[in-house]
Amino acid sequence: MAAGRIKVLVVDDSALMRRVIWGLLEEDPEIQVVGSAVDGQDAIEKVHQLKPDVVTLDVEMPKLDGLQTLGYLMSESPVPCIMLSAYTPRGAETTLKALDYGATDFVQKPSGAISLNLERVKDELLAKVKVAKGIDLKRLPFRGGQEGGAKPLALKPKPPLDRGSVVAIGTSTGGPRALASLLPALPKAFPAPVLVVQHMSAGFTASLAARLDKECGNRVKEAEQGEILEAGTIYLAPGDWHMEVAREGGVVKVKLDQRPPILGVRPCVDLLFQSVAEVYGPKAVGVVLTGMGRDGAKGLKAMKAKAARTLAQDEATSVVYGMPRAAYASGAVDQVLPLGSLAAAIAELLP
Repeated sequence: MAAGRIKVLVVDDSALMRRVIWGLLEEDPEIQVVGSAVDGQDAIEKVHQLKPDVVTLDVEMPKLDGLQTLGYLMSESPVPCIMLSAYTPRGAETTLKALDYGATDFVQKPSGAISLNLERVKDELLAKVKVAKGIDLKRLPFRGGQEGGAKPLALKPKPPLDRGSVVAIGTSTGGPRALASLLPALPKAFPAPVLVVQHMSAGFTASLAARLDKECGNRVKEAEQGEILEAGTIYLAPGDWHMEVAREGGVVKVKLDQRPPILGVRPCVDLLFQSVAEVYGPKAVGVVLTGMGRDGAKGLKAMKAKAARTLAQDEATSVVYGMPRAAYASGAVDQVLPLGSLAAAIAELLP
């Protein structure tokens, strides 16, 4: 094994899927698969034996499932874990719980538990393995969900319901956790709509919106084509759909489409931010949270050019300081703040 390569353990109850995943990972010269495991118990033993840098972990397995296995590993033998999930409503909720338990990220199997077309997500899988290797797991403690949500800030004096402003937020790796901290802390009856792009596969955003809605003092929903933006509502871009805004007949509406991915992602933060810059100009606040890559930097710069206020999460509280770093390096960021300070800053800066 070449020195410096990322050591990966592949965990899946399907022998066929283990071979497919192993083969895809080994196509990258920076990655070395050091072994595979057939179930959760086998995975725990192999982690102790092989000491991998990263584990790819199937969500649905017999005996000890992916969530139970992850819980043990993160408490007893912490190692970056990427969940491989076949989308079902139950599977989506389990995957989001896995992020609460400390999984670094997830990759959706394209066509169910046995996905012979896994090649479609090869680039995503390889990129996430490489990012996972460098993540500090202390930034991913167990998160208990609703009971751990932040208390909403009080707005004094109480503002009018709608200021004609907007908040736009973009995030990727570590985003579900960051959003679960930031959004519940926003004041109730928030005087502007909030638009969120979280890099996430189709189907999973509906579950994420439902979970966040239970934790927030403001309504959280998956955005729908053509709906009119309302103050006090948080709109999450549907997975695999770009989200923009447009002004029509004196109101601002959501626009969704499936143009090709930009910077390898759909939804794309840049597209949302650029449309917000055109529609709202100085009446907007743009925020870039934790995430890999540079999506959001170009769009945030467009917002800043229109005199919008711009914020970015700091490195110390980011799971991956890729997107915030790129935005800051572009000159687009007015303030870099810890995650816990962003809600207050947004409320203060809202025009």
